Amino acid sequence: MGNFKLMGRTRAQESTNAIERMYITMRHLFNRGFYKPMGVSGDTLRESLLTLRPEIYGSIADEKVELEGLLYVIDRLPKGIEECRYINLTSDEGYANSHFKPIVPPKRRRNCYRIDEEQMNIEITRGRSEIYDILTHLTFLFMESHKIMRRVIIDEDGEMTRDWKKLEEAVLKKELSQIEREIALTHTSNILGRTFKEVTTLYPKFMIPENEERFLHIIYWLGKLAIEETIESNKRIVTFSPVLRERLGHHIHGEIWADSIKKQLLENNLMHRPIHIISANMHSVMNTLYAPIALKEELKKKSSMELYKELSDSSNGQLRHKVMKVALENGMKFLEDFSGAYIDVQIFDTSKIKNGYRNSGFEDKPEDKKPVIVVMDYAFGEQAYETMDELLKPYTFEENEIHLNASSISIMGKAGILDGGKGDIMIPSAHLFEGTADNYPFNNELKKSDFEDSQVKVVDGSMITVLGTSLQNKDILRFFQESTWNVVGLEMEGAHYQKAIQAASKLRGNISENVQVRYAYYASDNPLITGSTLASGGLGTTGVKPTYLITEKILEQIFNS
Repeated sequence: MGNFKLMGRTRAQESTNAIERMYITMRHLFNRGFYKPMGVSGDTLRESLLTLRPEIYGSIADEKVELEGLLYVIDRLPKGIEECRYINLTSDEGYANSHFKPIVPPKRRRNCYRIDEEQMNIEITRGRSEIYDILTHLTFLFMESHKIMRRVIIDEDGEMTRDWKKLEEAVLKKELSQIEREIALTHTSNILGRTFKEVTTLYPKFMIPENEERFLHIIYWLGKLAIEETIESNKRIVTFSPVLRERLGHHIHGEIWADSIKKQLLENNLMHRPIHIISANMHSVMNTLYAPIALKEELKKKSSMELYKELSDSSNGQLRHKVMKVALENGMKFLEDFSGAYIDVQIFDTSKIKNGYRNSGFEDKPEDKKPVIVVMDYAFGEQAYETMDELLKPYTFEENEIHLNASSISIMGKAGILDGGKGDIMIPSAHLFEGTADNYPFNNELKKSDFEDSQVKVVDGSMITVLGTSLQNKDILRFFQESTWNVVGLEMEGAHYQKAIQAASKLRGNISENVQVRYAYYASDNPLITGSTLASGGLGTTGVKPTYLITEKILEQIFNS
């Protein structure tokens, strides 16, 4: 038993060291300005990723190509990235005003621009976490491409297998019949080291309207560039623009974003009112407050939770529009973000809601005591510090500093759970920052007991703020779960938010040191269970109940404070 624990700890320590090496290397490469991912300069990243073997990248260490991990990565990188030899990470440098058409990945809000046949520019406006995210995904992508290359090159002269030649023929055709497609997928399954069933199951998930054969194209181009790297030494290169290297860490986008919110609060005479900040999605607070008003008739036939599920269905546009219309007429303002932070905002003046929310004495409350709720969309990793830090700073107007009357800050989000499954709720008591000894204990106004009648599993304990969702493996997560740290889940923003809140309240005096803090997360995945990682798919309607239970509890506390 002792030996088993020792081995487990050693594996966890190796994983921790691999993560630290990756981040040191990525910072070094960023400062250098360029590197070749499959060359000598990319060695450390590749070796660390193989040591770590993150759950989300599945069979990265095997000879067969990892398909679910590939789908996860492709959804977060720009369309056409597999065809590009040159990948340039830039700041917001004016491409929006050019003829280049922005390409936005379906699962990550970031502007990307295809400069020519060989070059893709990716705009970085959300800080270092975004760079880490992209570099990790690119490392995985290029490593998988070399697996393809190794399976199709027969000799040093560059002779290819018949499977590769047949795939090339299929890709170069304008349209494939069902028979031709299945023949191409048969050859592709041999190239990938996967079964025909595995390949045909994943094939439709890569489809986009303009290219039904996208899966075949991705495999072909990944292999083609890897072959050229090997035979012709034509290496793929990742570069970082000088402007990005100069601007990073200067809170340029966060400051513009925060000032636009404070300007709106000031113009609407809301700055002096009790302000409650919530980091959440753009629908749950609005629906919770206004669905009872907008959908009175529907609520006679269905429960509120059934309606929330219907509102979460993108096909119910009419129902959603009905709630939005009532919200905009009764105190909600929507601020679309143009700063580059990619964080939209809603401002709710609750004095415009007659009965408030679960508060019988709300109508008699003086208007200047009624809460103003600022809902900000999810930040990404370290961007959470930048945005919260800037939002809590005083606003300068006509040479006067006006402080935000922040009464509470609530953070609701998705997280990986270590003891439970999708849809469970986590209530943290502290955030630990991965790779450091930094820890942020706090008094959480939300308690496990608040959800005891909800029929949803709730766990409480510490949460670990990870450097990237794609860098976790079972060994390191089990260590955190079983050690005295008592970690119940992992996410990417908590420590960054709390660092900004503590600095503003305890050190700088920008907001009251008695500001109330609420954190709650619902489980999007369990990275300790194979088939339940983020790469296995989204939450679907499983996330609706925990999302609204947490939202209701946050609003209940705000209206009764």
